[in-house]
Parts: sequence; C-alpha cells; structure tokens
Amino acid sequence: MKYDLHTHSKYSSDGILDPQKMVKIAAKRCLNGIAITDHDTIKGGLEAKKYETDDFKVIVGCEVTTTRGEIIGLFLSEEIKSNHFHEVIDEIKAQNGVVVVPHPFDEMRTSTFTLKKEDIKYINSVEIFNSRCVHQKSNQNASLFAKENNLGVTGGSDAHFTNEIGNAGIITENDDVRTAILKNDLEVFGKRSTPLNHVLTKMVKLRRKYF
Repeated sequence: MKYDLHTHSKYSSDGILDPQKMVKIAAKRCLNGIAITDHDTIKGGLEAKKYETDDFKVIVGCEVTTTRGEIIGLFLSEEIKSNHFHEVIDEIKAQNGVVVVPHPFDEMRTSTFTLKKEDIKYINSVEIFNSRCVHQKSNQNASLFAKENNLGVTGGSDAHFTNEIGNAGIITENDDVRTAILKNDLEVFGKRSTPLNHVLTKMVKLRRKYF
C-alpha cells in the first residue's frame, strides 16, 4: 500500500488543483491513497473523499497554522477551529486524528514548526521526507530527531501541482493505514521536487490575494 500523505488542492490559499483530478492522477501513479492536507481547511479532503473507491483511499487532513507553526492533522471529520498549539492538538485528537509535524527542520520556511523535546508527548509522527525541502539536511535532521525520540514517521510530496503528486509518501503492508502510521509499520520513500515549484506557489498565492 502506497500513500502520499501531504498534498494541497485548490482549497488551499496557495493551491490550484481540483480534488477529483488529484485522485485520478494519484491512482495513475500507482498510489493506493492520498491525504489532502489543505492549509486551514478540510474542504479539499472532503471533496476528494467523494471519489474514493475500493482500490483507492482518501485521507481527510489539514495543515493547520498554529501559534508555533504548521501542524498536520490526518483522519479528520471536522474543521479545526483554534490556532493555539495545544488547542489544535486537542481538537485533532478529539476527532481520533493523527498529529504530524511537517518539515520540522526546514529553515527556508517561516511557517515551520520548531520541534522541541518537550513537544514529543503531544505528537504522533514526524514528516521525515518532504519533497519540497530545498536542503536535504532538513529531512535528515527530521529523521534523526524521530529516531532519537522514538517517534513515528511519515512522508509526503507537499504537492501543489500535478507534477509533484506521489513524489514522496509511505509504503506499508498494513491494510489499515491509520494503524500503520500509529504503529510505525511503514517505510518512507521520496524524491525531491524542483525548487521552481516554490516560486510558482508564491505566484499563485499572490495572484489569489490581489486579483
């Protein structure tokens, strides 16, 4: 079972992709599922869920902007209302969701959550491969932190464009992907996306903001 656990649709402030198209592309690239983790909303994931099949699963997620940086919630059913770190964690867990810290050591992003040892008790997994991390050391540091602190791991493309879908994710033999993530019964795979996608994303965000 192969899943990309970090993608964005048109419901993100910097996204353009149609959820149905994302599902079709992911399936064509031999993925068994995809998590749509739009910024501060689950609308994209709920829309994509309509196109789920027996052979392809959609995980409803959200990349939440908190007072300390971005946190991903997976397997959500309701919007996250707060932006305060501890309240966001509580809201995710109240939905039986999984708490993931994305790109925790990527210093190129102002939105990065600064992961500290005292945070370990609040989170389930660390994203140890993000295809949009410009410097490979960011992913390496995330992997080292997860290993040293006995945390679960995930991976994702952080796709905002079609050419990125499936660039990273997880592989598991467990049919229940949520259980696989919580038990760390998986392997992470990934390749880097072109840095040009960062520039294009910024252009999309500016265009949507001012036009």
